[in-house]
Amino acid sequence: MKQALVLLFSLLSLTSIGHENHLSARMNEKITAPNRAVTYANVFDELGLEMRGLSRSVYEYALRGMQKMPGARPVLSIVDMSQPSNRKRLYVIDLESRKLLFNTYVAHGRNSGVLLAEKFSNTNSSYQSSLGFYKTLGTYSGKHGLSLQLQGLERGFNDNAFSRAIVMHGADYVCEDIIKNTGRLGRSQGCPAVSNAESKPIIQAIKGGSCLFVYYPDPTYLKTSSFLG
Repeated sequence: MKQALVLLFSLLSLTSIGHENHLSARMNEKITAPNRAVTYANVFDELGLEMRGLSRSVYEYALRGMQKMPGARPVLSIVDMSQPSNRKRLYVIDLESRKLLFNTYVAHGRNSGVLLAEKFSNTNSSYQSSLGFYKTLGTYSGKHGLSLQLQGLERGFNDNAFSRAIVMHGADYVCEDIIKNTGRLGRSQGCPAVSNAESKPIIQAIKGGSCLFVYYPDPTYLKTSSFLG
């Protein structure tokens, strides 16, 4: 009888400890998520992103949308189309290590504008860039070499990206020599093209489930995006 009571007490103790550990883990989850969001917000100042041309509001939009992508890798890429193409308007940020991995040039679609991208489309053969949030997928080797597939997550804004073959790839029209000669970058068929010299390291850094945000202060997009609402 005594042995049975000891065994019962031991089982109850283990159950209680397990329950307490579970509650502790649940509480830590609730505490960690907001703390992580606050920590990520602080990265903007820590990395001096405003000095590099990125506004705080665009960064906060990007964080807000990323939080609606469960399981997204903590590497955030922002293409700020409010800046002209002769500016370094691509920002790749490792939020966990708090490092700016890349701040460099990125092209827009040929029918979106010349120096500035001002028109955007989700339509096949529009040769325009598409706004909104994307999930990075896998890589493949195509006519532009190593390329990164993108999944547009916003219905009506970029959800045709995959069928339009909108990918990140390297291009010889994305370089400072082109800017020196023409005052701007060359243009793509809608893809966020980067320089050949940087395409591989950028793609390797952001592939496989990270967040890419293409921004422009379009009133309709800002008002109706489900990721920003």
